[in-house]
Amino acid sequence: MEPSFFQDMGVYLEAIESQMRDSMPSSAVPLAPYYGMIRYHLGWVDQDFAPSTSSAGKRLRPLLCLLACEACSGDWRQALPAAAAIEFIHNFSLIHDDIEDNSPVRRHRPTVWSLWGQAQAINVGDGLFAISRLALQRLRDQVYDAGKVVEAFKIVDETCLLLTEGQHLDLFFEERDSVSVEMYMEMIGRKTAALMGCATRLGALIGTDDQALVERYSRFGYQLGILFQIVDDILGIWGAGDVTGKGIGEDIASKKKSLPVVYALERSQELRELYRKKRLTTRQQRQALKLMEEVKSRDYAQEKASEQLRAALDTLDGAQIDNEAQRSLRDIARFLLERHS
Repeated sequence: MEPSFFQDMGVYLEAIESQMRDSMPSSAVPLAPYYGMIRYHLGWVDQDFAPSTSSAGKRLRPLLCLLACEACSGDWRQALPAAAAIEFIHNFSLIHDDIEDNSPVRRHRPTVWSLWGQAQAINVGDGLFAISRLALQRLRDQVYDAGKVVEAFKIVDETCLLLTEGQHLDLFFEERDSVSVEMYMEMIGRKTAALMGCATRLGALIGTDDQALVERYSRFGYQLGILFQIVDDILGIWGAGDVTGKGIGEDIASKKKSLPVVYALERSQELRELYRKKRLTTRQQRQALKLMEEVKSRDYAQEKASEQLRAALDTLDGAQIDNEAQRSLRDIARFLLERHS
């Protein structure tokens, strides 16, 4: 069950969903399957392209964008095009990520590539990227400062490049025997934290002319992204598959270099030897889990996540702002540490 504050965010979430649907191009009959696949990934239809109420995700990143805008005394409705663009970017990256990680399940449903093949999924991901750019164009109808609109496009483009850099490092690390915690943090700074930092940066940019405040909210979003990924790493190993929507043991089976694994690899020769094998059997996966528990890698990761929460809240406090949107941002930060999916 989602925490009560997510239920209280209904007006924002409904506006985000409406903006996203309005930004989706209309499709002629020959292209109906193409846009059907896009809508399937977004949670709007099922695999037969019939309307669906399946999980579409929490829409966390666009929500952060709107709340950052409002916290800075801006009109959050003006930030809706940026919020929609961010969510489309996030979803394009997920489709490509599923292909690259060979993941068959996303949000408790088959992934796009597992249903329609890798070629179609790549095309769908590329389409979502293009749609994100078109969605961001709508910012010109909401923000009359042309300089801010140009800056928004620059921020988004730089972020997309960082996303691909982070994904490259993530894939590259799977082939390496040795990956340090520092290298891992650099990777997730690009792969995950950059987009959350982009979300809060864009919201603040639209909400205020105070550049120092924009930088502060950008940093807050980045710190939330680090926190989010570390918790995601913990859930990828110890979370319940029926809750996370991923296959049980998927991250261990794929030998993913997540933070608990990286930390344990630095401390266990036996685990390093195990991870040199081309594939891990079910028994070897259980052995890997035992070795990680012996060096307390889960405790280490949880403490690192707690450190990020404290840093993020300190950054937010430094803005010296007290309003409902600011309090909601604090609530979301705490939720990200405690979430189970």
